[in-house]
Amino acid sequence: MTKRGNINLISIVTHALCWIAIIIIPMVFLAPNDASWTAQHLFNRFMRTLGNPLVYILVFYINYLWLIPRMLYRRKFTAFFSINIAVVVIGLILIIAWWQGVSIHFHDAPRLHHSGPPRWPMYFNTVLILALIVGLSVAIRMAQRWQQLEQARKEAETERARAELSNLRNQLNPHFLLNTLNNIYALTAFDPPKAQIAVGELSKLLRHMLYDNRQNYVPLYKEIAFIKNYIELMKIRLTSNVVLVTDIDVDPDDSTPIAPLIFISIIENAFKHGISQAGEGYIHIAISHSKNKIICATHNSNHPKRSNDKSGSGIGLEQVSRRLELMYPDRYDWKRGVNTEKNEYFSIITLNDNDSQVRDN
Repeated sequence: MTKRGNINLISIVTHALCWIAIIIIPMVFLAPNDASWTAQHLFNRFMRTLGNPLVYILVFYINYLWLIPRMLYRRKFTAFFSINIAVVVIGLILIIAWWQGVSIHFHDAPRLHHSGPPRWPMYFNTVLILALIVGLSVAIRMAQRWQQLEQARKEAETERARAELSNLRNQLNPHFLLNTLNNIYALTAFDPPKAQIAVGELSKLLRHMLYDNRQNYVPLYKEIAFIKNYIELMKIRLTSNVVLVTDIDVDPDDSTPIAPLIFISIIENAFKHGISQAGEGYIHIAISHSKNKIICATHNSNHPKRSNDKSGSGIGLEQVSRRLELMYPDRYDWKRGVNTEKNEYFSIITLNDNDSQVRDN
């Protein structure tokens, strides 16, 4: 049975149990504590009072199944209230008719017998109860409608987020590839052998991007392997005047789920801006996982992008920010900026992986 079918079955069973309780429970409290009352007497009283709950059920479902969906939802308020007035009046007539008709055939014990229909106070109470039944049906139906609309809104937001994530991934791949190819192109001008090695390293990166990046989450050890390959690729074009320090404290088989390529733009940014025109600078990259926190910290010498640098368009960090919001809502912290001396840029991303789950694409 489908999930929707299970919900409908639960709803039907719940309705049935509630109405059975409404019909049966009053009889338990109204039954006289008198040994002279026989089962036949109790059955007679049950039959005489059965008309009220049957009419309540009728009024409830006329509203629940017809009037509310067809009129109240469509804002036909005048018709809704007019028809309900007629329904309440007809309900009162039916209750009186039941009382008069059934009383002829089913009698209580003689000393507790009340002949004739109920008087005007009883009419008023019955009308009030019928009006409350109408209000109850409206309250239940509107609560269900609100829940359905809220569920639909959440599903729409989820689909929109998935579409946006897919779009971000589609943007990130060519963006990252373009920057890497620019780096390899620069190598071909002064060191063709290194450029050939770089092409080999790039093939390893592309394998991760083509397959693992299609998933919402990948094991942390795979992402770390990708980052290490990227660092090895970038090291090829570094001169001896650049100090590169990496500190990766992650178990080789750590399968904690993590969003693919979530750190690569930060690391790429460190290489892009951490080297001066004279080929000097430093880049420190640290990644760790402990106490349910994954931390990626980069520190690099602050050399803003040069006007003739065509290595990127600046959208990488914007993508990181948006992906963090979509994939780690309220579970991440990102500190970034320059130090007080303006000579160092830092970026520290902390991911809380307490409730990370590998999800289907």
